Amino acid sequence: EVQLVESGGGLVQPGGSLRLSCAVSGFTFSNAWMYWVRQAPGKGLERVSDIKPGGGSAYYADSVRGRFTGSRDNAKNTLFLQMNNLKTEDTAMYYCSTNPSTIRSQGTQVTVSS
Repeated sequence: EVQLVESGGGLVQPGGSLRLSCAVSGFTFSNAWMYWVRQAPGKGLERVSDIKPGGGSAYYADSVRGRFTGSRDNAKNTLFLQMNNLKTEDTAMYYCSTNPSTIRSQGTQVTVSS
């Protein structure tokens, strides 16, 4: 059974940083493209970052490029999203996924507010 468990969200002031984690089990993580997606209140899913099986990101949304960094630790079956210089418009539920169009986990809430 595929399991994806996000953590690391919270309330942060504009300009602050957070590091999200996603613990993965139930499939061969090291062979899989992984994705971070987010959904703001009242909006659709937004693809944030694609992370290649061997590490490194292949895609960033224009809205986060230069501020967010996606990475992974294949030895620990864990995906990360380092978020710096956070803005109020980054407020959303963040999900890790094996598909950029589908979510199958609980997500972690990020709220950026002063």
